[in-house]
Amino acid sequence: MLPRPLLLTPAVLFIACGGAKSTGGETAATLRGAIGGARPAAAGAATTAVQTTPAAAGWISLFDGQTITGWHNYKTPGAPVVGWSAINGELVRTGAGGDLTTDRQYANFELELEWKVEPGGNSGIIYRIDPSSDVSYTSGPEMQILDDTKHPDGKNPLTSAGANYALHPATPGIVKPVGEWNAVRLLVNGNHVEHWLNGTKMVEYELGSPDWETRRQASKFATWAGYGRAPRGYIALQDHGDRVYFRNIRIRELP
Repeated sequence: MLPRPLLLTPAVLFIACGGAKSTGGETAATLRGAIGGARPAAAGAATTAVQTTPAAAGWISLFDGQTITGWHNYKTPGAPVVGWSAINGELVRTGAGGDLTTDRQYANFELELEWKVEPGGNSGIIYRIDPSSDVSYTSGPEMQILDDTKHPDGKNPLTSAGANYALHPATPGIVKPVGEWNAVRLLVNGNHVEHWLNGTKMVEYELGSPDWETRRQASKFATWAGYGRAPRGYIALQDHGDRVYFRNIRIRELP
């Protein structure tokens, strides 16, 4: 379970202006910022380069490359982080410790980051986690992180990299080989959610919609009454027992 550089000064970020949405498998142009992250625009849409600073655009870095300030192991806020380390500018799952969870809770947001895994690796990005949940994944939906080639979950589109874990299948052939960085954009705005991987929209869904409920009832989440219900909550990087790496983690809150 459950992005690359342009020649810019450090204060300059190029943002792609998007167009219409699709239901999945949509390839988009990606322009890179000084902080990093994928800023995909819809296929066929014109793109305009706009110079601005990350702060002016509302982006906030969640990882400074040197410390794990702003994060805690799930259910242990305020305690020293265990099992995760900042190494060479990367946030790495190095041992058992539990999901790494933001100190703050978020409702509507865009999250951008890069990840890579070791052979057979498994992790995920879990969002809107109800803090009352004993474990993160019983309330928070998950964008799957996976080595599709060697992990058994990679044989099923519902549990492959980029999927809405166990509910909405990922577009095949988008995840990069083990050892290479994958660029994520996760958009959560009201009930509307989009998973983007390497400039391609993998899935798009509406939390609580009839389609969502039908899929949920047909999954292992059927008995988890709070799954996908929280209007806001923590964001977590999943500890699934494997070594996984993250960098260029940033977030922009939406109204």
